[in-house]
Amino acid sequence: MLQLLHIENIAVIERADIELEDGLTVLSGETGAGKSIVIDAVGAVLGRRVSRDLVRAGAEKGFVSAVFTGLPPALCALLEETALAGDEPDTLHIQRQITADGKSSCRVNMKPVTAAVLRQLAPYLIDIHGQNDGQKLLDEQHHIDYLDGYAEDGALLDAYRPKYQALLALRREITALETGEQERLQRIDMLSFHKEEIEQAALQPGEDESLAQRKAYFDHAGKIAAALSAARQALSGDDEAGGACALLDQAADALAGLREVSDAFDSLAEQAEEVRLLAADLRDSIVSRSGHMDFSPAERELVEQRLDLIYRLKQKYGGTLAEIAAYHEKITAELETLADSDNRRDQLRAQYRAELAEAKQLAAQLTEARRQAAARLEAEIVRELAGLDMDKVKMRIAVHTGAKLTAHGCDTVTFEISVNPGEPEKPLSKVASGGELSRIMLALKNVLTAGEDVGMLIFDEIDTGVSGHAAQQIARKLSAIAKKKQTLCVTHLPQIAAMGDHHLRITKSVRDGRSYTDVTPLDRAQRIDELARLLSGEQISDAARRNAEALLDGAEQGG
Repeated sequence: MLQLLHIENIAVIERADIELEDGLTVLSGETGAGKSIVIDAVGAVLGRRVSRDLVRAGAEKGFVSAVFTGLPPALCALLEETALAGDEPDTLHIQRQITADGKSSCRVNMKPVTAAVLRQLAPYLIDIHGQNDGQKLLDEQHHIDYLDGYAEDGALLDAYRPKYQALLALRREITALETGEQERLQRIDMLSFHKEEIEQAALQPGEDESLAQRKAYFDHAGKIAAALSAARQALSGDDEAGGACALLDQAADALAGLREVSDAFDSLAEQAEEVRLLAADLRDSIVSRSGHMDFSPAERELVEQRLDLIYRLKQKYGGTLAEIAAYHEKITAELETLADSDNRRDQLRAQYRAELAEAKQLAAQLTEARRQAAARLEAEIVRELAGLDMDKVKMRIAVHTGAKLTAHGCDTVTFEISVNPGEPEKPLSKVASGGELSRIMLALKNVLTAGEDVGMLIFDEIDTGVSGHAAQQIARKLSAIAKKKQTLCVTHLPQIAAMGDHHLRITKSVRDGRSYTDVTPLDRAQRIDELARLLSGEQISDAARRNAEALLDGAEQGG
């Protein structure tokens, strides 16, 4: 059960601590006071999607936390399995923070988790039934989900759906192979040409870079030759003047002669000898390089042709040699597949037939499980509706089985109803009024959640379109449900509000130009005032109070 809900800076709620107890708790208040914000806050701790708009204007972040107790064994096992169990046995703390820039963070028992983890825990904690569920009930595509939830055929669905997805994948692959022989041959011809062109080029890793360097060498051949010649002349000299090497020889010999005079010149003489030798080595290297200059026009033409070939291949098959190699590998594999397409197609067809037979067998088991469950669910819903002032109703859950497989098997499901004696059953969308739809949804929810581990049910304004005796019957049904599971009901109807074991009123006020929402537990006297307001509006008369007190007395005496 939900024991405590703390809300901070969520929409118009600056701060609220809502303590909840067993039984039926009703939440009432004027339209726009913030009842839906409480439901949104609960949704946040259950992992539902939230947006920055949920954060109170001017606040940096919004925060919601919830404390749950009396955890079902299945939830305790899941918390242990996911290492999320807390220090307090049989207690669960969930926190969620939403920042003004839309970011969200979640914690379970003080451990950081994702919103997906909260959604995994949600089915064991709270089931929220809102006004939109009535519209969902009108949409026949959801009827099969309601029936499956009651039939508890999840194991069969878990076995069937992978088979169905495998069939779709096989069908796509078979279709791809059956696009036409001419197209296949044209594809083979084109890819074979690409493959041959790449292979004939015999590209080597890094070849384009080495060729580019060689081409640059050819492009600057004149500059290289002139520079080498000038450097050689500067070092070796010519007939008119000696070069740097000859001058360094003279300098080294002169300093070497001073070593006989004093050893103070040894260092200078050694430096001069070292420089002389370095200059001689440099001169010899330049002479050698000059003698091996290779400016073959034929080689230059070959280099340029090779670079041009590589450029064209890059334009066609990839921007780099590695991409060209990857493309070659890809088309080689595709050519092998295309060449073997006949055999592959036969293999896929055989595999498809085997998968189809297994999928149809599972679909048939699903159909049988649904037909059996439909008969039981019909009876239970009719029995529930009889207690909701709809004792003349007839209900049929039609399971239509076709030959085509879908994600649900071979079936479509339609909820059909007759609310007037003598009238045939028709689809809900063509028969049920708003008030009838609310009661049907309540009956269905009661049946579907009876055996679930969920600890709390929330009904958000399910009284739409209901009044009078029907409202009284709904109130009694909610009270009966609350004896089995903790229940919170957001309502505008005094008949329902009077049946609550506990009553919370939500109010909105304006202080210093800002809107504030408060959630207040009501004592008996305050409940009478609130019921009177629900009966007559803001102008509460003595007669309205007497009616409210009588309504509350009747509820306290058993409805």
